[in-house]
Amino acid sequence: MISGAVPIPGPDGGEIMVSPVTAPALVVVGFLMTTAVRYISWDRVDEAIPAILTLPLTFNIAYGIGFGFVSYLFIKLARGRPREAHPLMYVVAALFVLIFVWADDTRTPVVFS
Repeated sequence: MISGAVPIPGPDGGEIMVSPVTAPALVVVGFLMTTAVRYISWDRVDEAIPAILTLPLTFNIAYGIGFGFVSYLFIKLARGRPREAHPLMYVVAALFVLIFVWADDTRTPVVFS
């Protein structure tokens, strides 16, 4: 055991070390994230859909944020409103697309795993 971590069987036949001590902190973070849902503009599809797609489909905070950036810009472009997004959003979204295309880490799911 490493600092309270518990081994569980991994998908590749090995072991994954998980720490049950982090579960309460993750519950609190999840609660705080769900309280922010009331600030989403549900009547604006181009704002609401990326907010919903950000984390649940990726199971990874960094990739989820990147997927949110990319989907936000994709929806803005599809609706013919490219000027509503800040130019820096295009730069960051392009970098995330490069990460998604060239991701080489097979242990971390990229999108829709």
